Amino acid sequence: MAQVLVIGNGAREHALAQQLLASSQVTQVFVAPGNPGMTETGITVVPIAVTDIASLVTFAQQKAIDLTVVGMEDALMAGVVDAFNTAKLKIFGPNKAAAILEGSKSFTKELLSNAAIPTAQYQVVTDLATAQAYIATQTFPLVFKLDGLAFGKGVTIIKSQQVAQTYLTKLYQNNPTAKLVIEEYLTGEEFSLFTLVGEKQLITLPLAQDHKRLLDNDLGPNTGGMGAYSPLPQFDDIIKQVAIDEIVKPTLAAMQALGRPFTGVLYTGVMQTSTGPKVIEFNVRFGDPEAQVLLPQLEGDLYELLNKLVTGEPVVAKWQTDKYYLGVVLAAQGYPQNSVSGDLLPTLSNSGLTQVNYASVTKTDAGFVTAGGRVATLVTAANTITAAQEQIYQILAASQTQLQYRHDIGNKALTKN
Repeated sequence: MAQVLVIGNGAREHALAQQLLASSQVTQVFVAPGNPGMTETGITVVPIAVTDIASLVTFAQQKAIDLTVVGMEDALMAGVVDAFNTAKLKIFGPNKAAAILEGSKSFTKELLSNAAIPTAQYQVVTDLATAQAYIATQTFPLVFKLDGLAFGKGVTIIKSQQVAQTYLTKLYQNNPTAKLVIEEYLTGEEFSLFTLVGEKQLITLPLAQDHKRLLDNDLGPNTGGMGAYSPLPQFDDIIKQVAIDEIVKPTLAAMQALGRPFTGVLYTGVMQTSTGPKVIEFNVRFGDPEAQVLLPQLEGDLYELLNKLVTGEPVVAKWQTDKYYLGVVLAAQGYPQNSVSGDLLPTLSNSGLTQVNYASVTKTDAGFVTAGGRVATLVTAANTITAAQEQIYQILAASQTQLQYRHDIGNKALTKN
């Protein structure tokens, strides 16, 4: 029987841990550092920071961990996979050299350009004068992306020359050599394509759609994600296959050619434009909240699937097709600018939800209270998007919670559902 370690502390890691614990081959799942909400579902949390690589390796050795799954990107950038591989410990995720796909937007844009993989036109700038000269030749809106890790919040849509000048002046006053990717603004509808990449094979998951903006109708500031649903009735299998053939496979081949072979979870953010799918961005781990609506769709054993991908054994994955999974994120008041801590979460046990995945919470005698930005993802499943929405929003309305959440998760699928 196996023991598993998940690295991370949010709702994504809670979903991973729950799915792994459901395996008949797994006796115990540890999450480092985890959060108090995870203990409600039989998961053991371990107070080790995601970037404390030495302590994570030592813990895995002491507990004879059979498989480690990395949830958070900063652990990957810190080289956790390299360290585990050196210690002969099985781990699922990209090494530091391959994690650059998320760690550097300028690297990724150059790779896409060199490999002729469809993406937005762009320019990389590192000083104010060059940035100002470039935007003077462009039409708005534009997309500004700070190079490096941004935890889902480093992208800003710039709608006018005046807003651009203000942004750039402030940026280069604070950091005169900041690296910024300036992209054309793509129009179309977005979808999230996740691929599990092993030594010798890849597995694609059902498509999902994330909702990044804080408020209904995609208004308000960007967040780490306020909800997701899957599968997507508005995108057929042909569109998905085109994205795999024209984006995912060429990207993996290009990484291999650069001596940066990729294994682990590859997230491809895709914009379906009038001329076909184009890359918006890559991440090198599961999305949050997409993981919460994707993982429950696996008909089979997640531990066995990931373990065989690591060892190179042939494996087949089957995903359900009968229901739509919909997740709504609860966020603290004031998020994303100034999150309020200490507010009580509604009681959600036995509420009819498929799953509750906790994130930034603290446990008190009164129940769970907010301890940061996004505090939980509520997940439900039904035969239609509308039915899933009705279930989850009735529960939220009855809870009378003052926490923030969107009321329109899944609306873009309604015309096709």
